[in-house]
Amino acid sequence: MQQEETLALHETLETHEILNFKTVCLLRSKLMQGLCFDNELKQLMEKDVQQSIQAIKEITAYYNQNELLH
Repeated sequence: MQQEETLALHETLETHEILNFKTVCLLRSKLMQGLCFDNELKQLMEKDVQQSIQAIKEITAYYNQNELLH
């Protein structure tokens, strides 16, 4: 029988900080796209947005499994 892994308190806090940081990065890249006139730079920002969305989904799924949050 395999025991489920849970996060320690400090790991939960660090995961929360990472999630907040990635969310801020996502918002910043999305907002800056509207101010940018260079298409190549816009494409790079859009790539960053998509990667941040994926990272947030992965971190959120992992974070929500934590027993401390329930």
